[in-house]
Amino acid sequence: MPQILAALHLPGAGVVWLGEQGYAMSVIVMADVWKTTPFAALIILAGLQAISQETYEAAELDGASRWKTFAYVTLPLLRPAIVLAAIFRTLDALRIFDLPFVLTHGANGTQSMSMLAYTQLNENRLVGQGSALSILTFVTVMIVSAVYIRFGGGNIRDIAREDRQ
Repeated sequence: MPQILAALHLPGAGVVWLGEQGYAMSVIVMADVWKTTPFAALIILAGLQAISQETYEAAELDGASRWKTFAYVTLPLLRPAIVLAAIFRTLDALRIFDLPFVLTHGANGTQSMSMLAYTQLNENRLVGQGSALSILTFVTVMIVSAVYIRFGGGNIRDIAREDRQ
């Protein structure tokens, strides 16, 4: 990769990526996105397959353009799947442990709350602080999930009820 960056005259060619603070976090973010994007894509694909062809035919009969069909039919019907993918993705990002632990062991500004809890529990033997950090991680994940569901997803049961009618 450094050779490619040097050939393109881009910054970062002569840098040990996991050894520099800004670069290390960028590598971890890129690896995490690479690792979890297929799962989010599968959730969105399942949401797309749940939309009936009759809905698109009705939009076409009503004279909706492709853009309006996407904006007013596909996206609203995909909202629960998008919210679910966003929840899973955000929760994974908040709880991340494996990539920073394996790649940098938390050095260079890549320590997450889960890694800090692990360090306090296992390496420093501070059970109280490690437990408190674990509970803080759980509460943060719970609050973020509640916000996503409340403001982003609406009531999924109402959407399912509307589909049956």
